[in-house]
Amino acid sequence: MSKKSRKKSSKTSSGNPTAKKKAAKSRASAQTGAAKTQRTPASKSPRTIAKAGSHKAASKQLNSSKSSAPPAPAKSGLAEGQKAPAFRLPRDGGDVLTLADYAGRKLVLFFYPRADTPGCTKEAIDFTRLADAFAAAGTAVLGISADPLKAQEKFRDKHKLGIPLISDEQHEMLEAYGAWGEKSMYGKRFLGILRTTVLVGPDGRVARIWSNVRVDGHADEVLDAARSL
Repeated sequence: MSKKSRKKSSKTSSGNPTAKKKAAKSRASAQTGAAKTQRTPASKSPRTIAKAGSHKAASKQLNSSKSSAPPAPAKSGLAEGQKAPAFRLPRDGGDVLTLADYAGRKLVLFFYPRADTPGCTKEAIDFTRLADAFAAAGTAVLGISADPLKAQEKFRDKHKLGIPLISDEQHEMLEAYGAWGEKSMYGKRFLGILRTTVLVGPDGRVARIWSNVRVDGHADEVLDAARSL
């Protein structure tokens, strides 16, 4: 090949505008693909977003499907013989009740999960039925749940309940008395009120604790314990 031919061939392969455009376009395409590849891991799939939303909505559920064992009670450390935890909470009607209001008297505190549900209604009616007998035994009776005051008052009026109902929406008293802990329903575990009754003696100490209460005959059993105290 002559010098003139080699010079022409070299000029054609390196200086062709069409070839330059194709090369530039190929490089730009490669860079765009690389950028998309880097951004992809940062985005969340619909499945990931749904999972996060589900976790937030069920913030109080505890390992719902992993175990069918009975829920553990709240670890309040409350035991018979110990001093009853102080409380100051609103009751139906708008007044405020404290443990000090019952100093020197026996006091029954029954904690129920929710106002106007079947088991809670029967329990409250049973304690109301025995209200005079408890009074004769020198014992006051209070019902406690996390229901707001309006719900407690509606519950009282609907069933003509004759015992004070305390509203503990922040669960402070419930936790202090061991009536707040894990529960299980339909294979799901969650935090809630454990049906519990506590009998406080005139010395301000816990005389008796009933955990996982069965409603039938319970109020009568508590009355017998109060009479013997």
